[in-house]
Amino acid sequence: MKSLIRALCGPLLLLAGVVPAVAGPTPAAAAPVAPASPAEAWAPPLSTRGRYIVDAQGNRFRLRSGNWDGAQGSWNGSGDRNDPATHHAGQNSNGIPIGLDRVPLPTLLADFRTLGLNSIRLPFSNEMLRTTAPVPDAAVAANPELRGRTPLQVYDAVVAALTDAGFAVILNNHTVTTRWCCGLDGNERWNSGRTTAQWADDWVFLARRYRDNPRVVGADLYNEVRRDTFDDPNWGLGDGHDWQAAAQEAGDRILTEANPNLLIVVEGINWTGIPLDGLPHGRPTLTPVRTLSHTLVVSGKLVYSAHFYGYTGPGHSGATGLGETHDLRYQDMSRAQLEQTLYDQAFYVSAETGTHFTAPVWVSEFGIGADETGAAPRAWFQNLTGYLTAADADFAYWPLVGWSTTAQGTPGGDSWAVLRYDSAGHRTGVLDAADWRTQPWTALAGTAGRTGRIPATPAWYQLTTDHRDHNASLLTRAAGDWDSGARKAVCPDGSRLAGLGHTAGRGLCSTSDLRASTGGHTVVRDEAYVPQGGDWATGYTKLQCPTGQFLIGYSLRGERVSAALCAPGRTALAAGGRTLWFDRGDNRPSGAPGGEYAYGDYKGQCLPSEYAAGIAFTTRAASRPGPAALLCRPLPPA
Repeated sequence: MKSLIRALCGPLLLLAGVVPAVAGPTPAAAAPVAPASPAEAWAPPLSTRGRYIVDAQGNRFRLRSGNWDGAQGSWNGSGDRNDPATHHAGQNSNGIPIGLDRVPLPTLLADFRTLGLNSIRLPFSNEMLRTTAPVPDAAVAANPELRGRTPLQVYDAVVAALTDAGFAVILNNHTVTTRWCCGLDGNERWNSGRTTAQWADDWVFLARRYRDNPRVVGADLYNEVRRDTFDDPNWGLGDGHDWQAAAQEAGDRILTEANPNLLIVVEGINWTGIPLDGLPHGRPTLTPVRTLSHTLVVSGKLVYSAHFYGYTGPGHSGATGLGETHDLRYQDMSRAQLEQTLYDQAFYVSAETGTHFTAPVWVSEFGIGADETGAAPRAWFQNLTGYLTAADADFAYWPLVGWSTTAQGTPGGDSWAVLRYDSAGHRTGVLDAADWRTQPWTALAGTAGRTGRIPATPAWYQLTTDHRDHNASLLTRAAGDWDSGARKAVCPDGSRLAGLGHTAGRGLCSTSDLRASTGGHTVVRDEAYVPQGGDWATGYTKLQCPTGQFLIGYSLRGERVSAALCAPGRTALAAGGRTLWFDRGDNRPSGAPGGEYAYGDYKGQCLPSEYAAGIAFTTRAASRPGPAALLCRPLPPA
């Protein structure tokens, strides 16, 4: 959040600067990475099981992270870039992680470990990927082996050092330009000054660069998506500002074109609207995920994230004076109010298990100043860290490293940093008892939370054809377009279609080992596979899978069902079954496992002990031609 939306009053006053699109990056390849120490207690790659992140052995890996910023840029946007006074907190990062001018890398990493961290969120800018000039020697004075390197090459060295030391690294696309975030700065959206495809191209480039380093574990797609001068981002409208769709596109491209092992981290929307009393405005965060989540082409890789700072709020931009509203800030809330708000804005995603949106929630930014004296901000920090501890949440403090002007720790740079170093490399911060944040930080970082093996549980996935195809199956993608011109939806590999909405084109999938290891899919366009005497939906068109196959997808032309997609079972599948109607109301199992996947629509869903083998619909006058019934059959014995 940092300087946050304090500049959001600017929509009333000025235009935001944006950087023009530039050609793809072509810096030299990264140096080889040494293998990680076998003594480390976690095994990459990381994946997810329900609300938890797990390592390759299925053991819980709680992200206890810090944000090592600097490579995203520090310039405030005006004045001489070489003058530290024009940079955030007087700290010119020179486009590389802060502190390399003052402290040797091994010392920094040892301090990170002492803090209790196991992972680092490492911001970068797209401009950094293209900068060919080497960093000034003074910027790496404490690490002379980095002299003569470009910012990206320094970033390479930092990634290698972190992972060699056993840390997990999550790459974070923080900004487009190397200008300090987060107001009207040309960095408001992933596609500020470029296309979504160009942005995804950069991600593919960087993910490929580190794909041979297994401790580079995640891609945090974009930081604090927010309004620019004229336009809001949105979640699901299908236009050029649709963050939900852009994140889906980039995540799938990273997993298919670069590295299928990476976690894909999707942050909620940080701000929409103009912050004036009486005008619509607010901080959606992860609230839209309840109705529209992500289903990636590789399952078990989705993490959602959110940021919380005391001086902001659900409807408060963080501004003072012009652009300030009378909405509550987080630090104005009682502990009970804060906890309910945190749940509503983010933590329901991990707390409500067994739904299509269930995923780990990573609070990837929160922080406060060492020089903060206000009772309300201090209470907020205590309450927030207490909640993160009680919720067993994944977290990342902002920022990790800053400057001081004396060995006694007088802040001369970013006083929010948990570790501050003077020009001689002397350290102060939360590792010293004099810092008021030491107690809450120690309580948070020192609480292990759940550990050990996390059992696999059934997972649910939402399909949507609101604006485009949603083909989450690698096997189906490899076989080409199976219903040209129609909107198609296909469950991820390793799952089956469990439910459908009547009119909106949404579906629900459930994990399943039902599919045979060989054999392609079958596209069903008519009643060719309905046996004589097997009319299970009289008067309706029935798209039924061949014997021994089950539903994995469907297609629509307008509202009308176009085709069903079926896959062969690994074992004999039961015939017979029952007709499940849902054209006049919901017809779902008790408790509605998978959650509300098609709000406002009638939904039909087979029991968890059944598989779907057919879709029925009608084209008769005065009836809607969407899915009206499912053929549900018993699953084979386990």
